[in-house]
Amino acid sequence: MKKWLLIAITAVLINSSLVAQAPRIVFEKYTLPNGLKVILHKDSTVPVVAVTTLYHVGSKNEDTAHTGFAHFFEHLLFEGSENIKRGEFMKYVTNAGGSDNANTTQDRTFYYELLPSNQLKLGLWLESERMMHAKIEQVGVNTQREVVKEEKRQRIDNQPYMSFQYEIFRRAFKQHPYHWTPIGSMQDLNAAKLNEFIDFYKTYYVPNNCVLSIAGDINIEETKKQIENYFGPIPKGTKPIHRPDVTEQPLGGEVRDTIEDNIQLPAVFEAYRAPKETSPEYYAFNLLSTLLSGGPSSRMNKTLVDEKQIALQAASFPYFLEDAGLFINLAIANMGVKPGELENAIDSVVDDLKTTLVSEREFQKVKNQVQTAFVSANATMAGIAENLANYEVYFGDANLINTQIDNYNKVTREDILDVAKKYLNKDNRVVLYYVPKGSKTAAAPK
Repeated sequence: MKKWLLIAITAVLINSSLVAQAPRIVFEKYTLPNGLKVILHKDSTVPVVAVTTLYHVGSKNEDTAHTGFAHFFEHLLFEGSENIKRGEFMKYVTNAGGSDNANTTQDRTFYYELLPSNQLKLGLWLESERMMHAKIEQVGVNTQREVVKEEKRQRIDNQPYMSFQYEIFRRAFKQHPYHWTPIGSMQDLNAAKLNEFIDFYKTYYVPNNCVLSIAGDINIEETKKQIENYFGPIPKGTKPIHRPDVTEQPLGGEVRDTIEDNIQLPAVFEAYRAPKETSPEYYAFNLLSTLLSGGPSSRMNKTLVDEKQIALQAASFPYFLEDAGLFINLAIANMGVKPGELENAIDSVVDDLKTTLVSEREFQKVKNQVQTAFVSANATMAGIAENLANYEVYFGDANLINTQIDNYNKVTREDILDVAKKYLNKDNRVVLYYVPKGSKTAAAPK
């Protein structure tokens, strides 16, 4: 008893010290006349710089006939520009000793270059070319169509269970564009005309729909001058930017289905409707997720994997977006375990959180884990630059990079109980059984 008490106290002291010592992220924020938001953070610890651009466009900005456009542009805008030959974009970065990449969600598209700090101008030039002079040509469109198709085959079609996002979102949302996922429809991309791609670019890839976030070994005043030189001449966008204003109706009862996949072991996915990421309940949900699957000693792992040995793997995570969210529980069955049996075991763990207040010791452990993750997210220049941009776009407050942890610290055990009771109910969820091909009838949901 005393040993466990000592361990708990030590963990609290270590993690509290870690949070207390986390350096404040000092930054400067301003807006150019063309609407481009700029965030600058100086850190001369190492001679590197992260140059990032976050465009406030994701798959939710598409319409039903043009799904996949936002993700497609993530690829297309590496094709080149009026001043960068096709295939040369990434070579500039690698030849300078850096790296670059991009990613797309339902809400935004994010590009970044990680460079030696003496190559800051290169990063600014590349991103200004992407914004002002990108070449939207048929040859590039044709090339990137094939790239996206191959990505879909490798990451979704040929990966066990990985169609779950598509299968869940299309059942969980009926009115909102979250109904489809960023990969979109290959049929829509094949049918799209060149002028439609050009129109998408001119609508969303404009300075007034972008945050330029830079973190690293920079001179602030000199960087401002360079930003003005590269981005100041870019005209403000004039086309209306579509922001869906859709109120999703209640799910209206549990949605269930069975998906045949190229797998050997069945799996169960449960997705509960949840609030958007700017909701005050977001913080309690993150703690709830950590309670369920934050490490080997978490409830789902301890109960389903270790004690009952009913699951090979188990996880829980909040999938919170700008307009709405999902809270997803999943588990892959052990050999011989049927999906219905696994679902009952998952529900038993979840139901306990709806009826019993979590203990103070477990609650503090979870808070420590969340605090540590918060600090770790700002451990790199790329992480800082991205978080500054995310907080600015979604919350309108980049300084949450310093104060967001306070919102987690305000969460009580009662808050966790309340969100579990309010949202983790059967009439508010989608349940999918993943089963081996040819076994759908035998494994029909209970």
